[in-house]
Amino acid sequence: MKQQVGIIGAGPAGLTAAYELVQDDRFQPVLFESDVQVGGISKTIHYHGNRMDLGGHRFFTKVDRVSTLWEKILPLATAVQSEKVMLQRHRLSRILFGGDYYDYPVSPTVATLKNLGMRRLSKIAIAYMRAVWQPIQPEKNLEDFLINRFGRELYQTFFEKYTEKVWGVPCCDIPNNWGQQRVKGLSIAKALQHILKKYLNSATPNMTETSLIESFHYPKYGPGQFWDEAAAKVISLGGQLHTETKVVGLSLDSENRITELKIQQGDKGIRSCSVDAVISSMPIKDLVDIIPNVPKSIRTIAHKLPYRDFITIGMLIAKNEKLKQLQDNWIYIQEPHLRAGRIQIFNNWSPALVADPTKLWLGLEYFCQDTDSFWNSSNEKLVKLAESELKQMGYIESDADVFDATVIRVPKAYPAYFGSYEKFPEVQEYFKQYPNLYLVGRNGMHRYNNMDHSMLTAMYAADLIKGMVADKAKLWELNTEQEYHESK
Repeated sequence: MKQQVGIIGAGPAGLTAAYELVQDDRFQPVLFESDVQVGGISKTIHYHGNRMDLGGHRFFTKVDRVSTLWEKILPLATAVQSEKVMLQRHRLSRILFGGDYYDYPVSPTVATLKNLGMRRLSKIAIAYMRAVWQPIQPEKNLEDFLINRFGRELYQTFFEKYTEKVWGVPCCDIPNNWGQQRVKGLSIAKALQHILKKYLNSATPNMTETSLIESFHYPKYGPGQFWDEAAAKVISLGGQLHTETKVVGLSLDSENRITELKIQQGDKGIRSCSVDAVISSMPIKDLVDIIPNVPKSIRTIAHKLPYRDFITIGMLIAKNEKLKQLQDNWIYIQEPHLRAGRIQIFNNWSPALVADPTKLWLGLEYFCQDTDSFWNSSNEKLVKLAESELKQMGYIESDADVFDATVIRVPKAYPAYFGSYEKFPEVQEYFKQYPNLYLVGRNGMHRYNNMDHSMLTAMYAADLIKGMVADKAKLWELNTEQEYHESK
């Protein structure tokens, strides 16, 4: 009889774990997804023939095991002619600041130096040299971390206000371990090395090395296409998938092993599902509520773990001459007078995301909390705001340039590293007492992971269940080393 593994959540982590387990005849994965659609934040939204990617999901990785799985699910378009393919895409992201465009990450290119001007460049150079000679020690927060790598002037120009826009709190209130995970080795010195390497590579063909920062793979019809295909393969191999189904409780034996999950589908009654192991990617603040007898102190820490939510406003607009020249995947909006944080240009992710190629399909992203007035604004009011900001950026001239619009709210998009997060090790330690429970993914581990790292945690959890590895603690160590960063 097969061992049944309950998997809470059918996002990238949950579906990856299911795919890994279903390859082994000893196991049957059973996925429980509360949404009607799989993919989590990596799903694709369909709207009037157009498709939206929530937040932008580049398929890049340094981990061979992850790239191999991607190729199994969706091959590259160069390898096969089909609608079910990955496209090779050029990466271009820029910063809009003071009406000018700057490379993202900020790089000392000719265009950047020209836009900044000699006065500001001098201040940046002096501040950077001061940071090199007299770095802030110890680095107590993200502000210290960024100043040490870029200097105070560049930090105040490009990082300070934008970070506050994204996270809703000043950099001095965010621990420096956020920078250690997301920024890692990036600095002015690294940027200069990268530019020199590009120059040498272009001058010497045999030295060329493909950089995952500058190109990536992308499903023809958006990231949701990949996860729909992954779900279909899991089901075809004997796995189970239950959508619109919530896990509302669980049962434990005398050794704290989970023996069954209590689930509810729609308005149906609660039923039980026997399990031999559980992989959870549900938010930890929700997980502690379905486990019996969790101490109040642990619940309090978990409930106070912060998230950042965001709203994507899809805008179908006319192409003017200015917009025709934009090749960006997304543009970071550093303008302090604008509420928008980023703009995705879906045409540049994949032409197949847009029903009418003569029009431009944009996604304006606004960072907020699901408890504030912005989140609870009417869709009409939000669309009007987006139209106003597009006018201020010169992307449209009047409301007549907007043909269609939609509003998508994305809760718990980004786990944050402030609030009660400093006490999070207590929660990690507490969960060690459940021998057959494995926490994976962005929400399951309350860690701001890239998609490939979420997948890697799921792969390792599956390996633990299959007995291929034994060190469960390593789950929490997978993204602490440079080798798992996006750069190669």
